[in-house]
Amino acid sequence: MLCLLTFIHINQGNVEIPLGVVVESIFNPQDTLQHHTVRTLRMPRAVMGIIAGGALAVSGVILQTVTKNPLSSASTLGIHSGTYFAVVVTTIFLPTAMVGNGILTAFLGGILTFLFVYVLSGGSDTTPVRMVLAGMIVTFLFSALTSVLQIFYENETQGLFLWGSGTLIQNDWDGVTFSLPVIIVGVVVTLIYSSKLDTLTLGDDVATALGQNVRSVKVVTIIAAVLLTSVTVSIVGPIGFVGLVAPHLIKLIGYRAHLPLIFGSFLWGGNVLLLADVLARVIDPSFNELPVGAITALVGSPWLIWLVMRMKRTGSQDSGAIMAGKNSATLSMKKLLPVLFALITVTLLVSLASGNYGFEPLVTYNAFFGEANTFLQNLIIDLRLPRALVALFSGAILAVSGLIFQGVLRNPLADPSVIGITSGAGVGALMTMYWFSVSAVWIPVGAMVGALVFFIVVMALGAKAEFQPTVLALLGIGMSAFGSALIQIMVVQADIGVASALTWLSGTTYAKGWSELLQYLIWPVLLFIPLLAFYIKTLDVLSLGDDTAKGLGLRVVNVRFQMALIATLLAACSVAAVGSIGFVGLIAPHLARLLVGSVNQKLLPVTMLIGGALLVVADLFSRTLLAPNEIPSGILVALIGAPYFLWLMKKRAA
Repeated sequence: MLCLLTFIHINQGNVEIPLGVVVESIFNPQDTLQHHTVRTLRMPRAVMGIIAGGALAVSGVILQTVTKNPLSSASTLGIHSGTYFAVVVTTIFLPTAMVGNGILTAFLGGILTFLFVYVLSGGSDTTPVRMVLAGMIVTFLFSALTSVLQIFYENETQGLFLWGSGTLIQNDWDGVTFSLPVIIVGVVVTLIYSSKLDTLTLGDDVATALGQNVRSVKVVTIIAAVLLTSVTVSIVGPIGFVGLVAPHLIKLIGYRAHLPLIFGSFLWGGNVLLLADVLARVIDPSFNELPVGAITALVGSPWLIWLVMRMKRTGSQDSGAIMAGKNSATLSMKKLLPVLFALITVTLLVSLASGNYGFEPLVTYNAFFGEANTFLQNLIIDLRLPRALVALFSGAILAVSGLIFQGVLRNPLADPSVIGITSGAGVGALMTMYWFSVSAVWIPVGAMVGALVFFIVVMALGAKAEFQPTVLALLGIGMSAFGSALIQIMVVQADIGVASALTWLSGTTYAKGWSELLQYLIWPVLLFIPLLAFYIKTLDVLSLGDDTAKGLGLRVVNVRFQMALIATLLAACSVAAVGSIGFVGLIAPHLARLLVGSVNQKLLPVTMLIGGALLVVADLFSRTLLAPNEIPSGILVALIGAPYFLWLMKKRAA
């Protein structure tokens, strides 16, 4: 199969080269253009695909054995994102350290990321699902930081966007000649330790009793795994899921001993990556170079979901009510609501008065009362005011969406972004904009359709997994990875500028005005919020557990679906307006519970106000923190939300 895929891969290109010529150029090369094309352009790319896929697969074998976690790979544990972030930082701030394609930087970033994820997930007491969940959230965190750097240092990081999505493009043999010796060393080390890895599968205590130095075996093999990942990332970028898929294919065939497992995984890793590159060029025959990492994610994310479903009984068996943020001493709503309204009003006024020239309250006052010049009036009333209101309404409906999901699923980790809804809405919105080329009026419809499709899939899988919180979050992250891969493909095909693409994907309130407010945000608030205020009591009944709720006469399945559907539509409207802003729906409900307890009738207005205030503050800082440059609001929220999610997960595990 590897030979077949290699020949197919080499034969792909802008110019058709007969199979006979390909064979002749390999075994009997001559000084012709076709032979040079095959030997200096196409063969290096194919060979790079084989050794990169093999290295990632062997790395996955090691990580799965050492962590005792069948979900482990360089992508699911966040190692890819750590290496990528380290390379981008070094490229910008210390380019002289980019010796040897930045392999040392990538290696250090990968090792530190692995240790970070391992400690955060609970160390030796972790569970497989919790470890991968921590890895995925660390990936979100590093992705947000990397996006900030790429947006502000677009010239320094030029060319890193495609590489950052994973690409096998090779213009000569340099990449192969650099990486091959390192990959050989890494694979040889793992082969030498294969029998010791077999012993590790029996458990640390048994391995120690059999004379193994467990700690040294783990340290050496993890270093080898991260080295294999680092050299691959330094040449072809972070290509995900190969290290997850290939080892499991070999295990499904029946191999368990590490010697054949490593050899077989290397072969299958090459097959998976070559097949992904072949498919990338079949999907886009114009050869615009779709990122091969997006294709592996399209294949790998369903694989991750399948593995999670197989492991659901080993995951967290959470069954209880909503947890985080409960507080016995609740504040009076009569006092709290005016305080929140005042806070939002002050924040809006500060936002209107802040800009590239600093804080100017007097200018803002004059603009509203007709004493300022036309330019300043237009700036404040037609640009800053609608933008701040878009942030306020988007934050409010995202927060309500998160509150509903947390209540319906009895899951503190639920949020439209975490369970894949915003990713689906992003896919739908982009398809509407760039594939169907319809008017902007249809964008929210596309976002809703995309969100609904992802919602139905996640809910169906969640029902099979008995809505276990950590398992459901991981399923949602798998769906998000699938959606992100589709979005990457559409971004490349639509030829959107890198900075604008990253900005949209991260979620931004930049250049949003009255049209976004009226088309996407006002009517959901007027339509759905009164409806929710009427039905919100059902969430309190659901929090008692399904059996109790049924005993009280509640049609649990219908209510759960209807409420989650409303939450999905709210999230879709927000995505249509401001892109994929995550974590607002996670943070706001928890802050609200700290203030007013767990009664949903109180939580609804408080969560709305906190969510709105949170995004208004993020919008304010996005404009002023590095003025005149702007940070996408979604990235600022992610930088707050990802650490909070990790803290919440660690607290819940404890």
